[in-house]
Amino acid sequence: MPPEALPAPDLDRLVHERVRLGIVSALAAREPLSFVDLKQILGVTDGNLSVHARKLEDAGYVTCTKGFDGRTPRTEYRLAPAGRKALARYLDHMEALIRAMRSRG
Repeated sequence: MPPEALPAPDLDRLVHERVRLGIVSALAAREPLSFVDLKQILGVTDGNLSVHARKLEDAGYVTCTKGFDGRTPRTEYRLAPAGRKALARYLDHMEALIRAMRSRG
């Protein structure tokens, strides 16, 4: 399949960004994950994670639950069905791109 057959709009720019792709990928592998877990996995700052997690939450890709573990605040994230579909579409697009590039040899 030639690369021209893969229109750019198929690439979900919300998921494509490195930190957001890391968030949805981590949640697809294991959920729920706490804010602290995601921060450690991705190696990002509190502010950076907050901004990107909020964008995914606003898009309906992740859900966020806030609570307490004893007296300690705890924020947990889960991948929403829309986020799971978005990640699957993104991976399909990337696999098609890889196949196209390999076929060009």
